[in-house]
Amino acid sequence: MATRGRPTQQKRQRERARQEQRKIKDARRQEAKERRESMPAPPAGVDPDLEGIVAGPQPLSEWQEEGLATFEDSDKDSATDG
Repeated sequence: MATRGRPTQQKRQRERARQEQRKIKDARRQEAKERRESMPAPPAGVDPDLEGIVAGPQPLSEWQEEGLATFEDSDKDSATDG
């Protein structure tokens, strides 16, 4: 049965790296917490995800307009041919 030696330098480096990552992560968390607290509160009754959305049919996107124009052009060509 083999005996284990003392903790190696690599283990110490891993532990230091782990502690450094913890410090960085804690600092990011604290910064995000402060940023959230400093932001003004949203108005009551307004969902920020739905703000600015208009009910009803939405305008066509650019690629849909291009496809519709192509379809209408081919439809006109077939109507004039026959």
